[in-house]
Amino acid sequence: MLSMQNSPYISSAYTLIELLISLIIVAILLSLVIPSFSTFISSNRLTSYANQWITTLNYARSEAIKRNQQVVVRKLSLNWEQGWQVFVDIDRSIAARQNVLDSNDILLRVYASLPLDFTLRGNQNFTNFIRYKPNGASSSFGSFVICDNQDGNNIPEPYTAKLMTVNAAGRVHLGIDANKNGIPERDDGSEIVSCTVSPF
Repeated sequence: MLSMQNSPYISSAYTLIELLISLIIVAILLSLVIPSFSTFISSNRLTSYANQWITTLNYARSEAIKRNQQVVVRKLSLNWEQGWQVFVDIDRSIAARQNVLDSNDILLRVYASLPLDFTLRGNQNFTNFIRYKPNGASSSFGSFVICDNQDGNNIPEPYTAKLMTVNAAGRVHLGIDANKNGIPERDDGSEIVSCTVSPF
């Protein structure tokens, strides 16, 4: 007769204490990983929407050059984040028809609004529209700020905002973060201070 010590069938089950310790370790690891993962997802969403906006402006500029016509990007509602359209502004015969889509113009694209927690605002030069001339130059120079404003305080916080500057030649570039605090700076080195007020 075999004793328990010499038995080839030794129990390999976990004890209750081992299971609890494993669960505690998993809970601690999740508490460390989930906030970082959430920040990563938010950052990717912001980058995606900023890239969509830059792509829109580059598209409008290239269409103006290709068609040798004025091409306008115009917001659809009160604020840019509520959507925008791109059209060839053919009928510029009177001031009321300039930079406004009418039946004589050619609609190229319409973009849906951004999610509710995002804002996109232009400076005083780009309050309602940005226009590209047949040579690719923009109607003015200035900037746009896009923010992930989930907390609703309308203040750019680290890694929640992007600044996009349009120069007189119509080219777009992202604001840099020279001091590495996560908030982009204007070309003069000053930081943006609001998600809902014109950047400058």
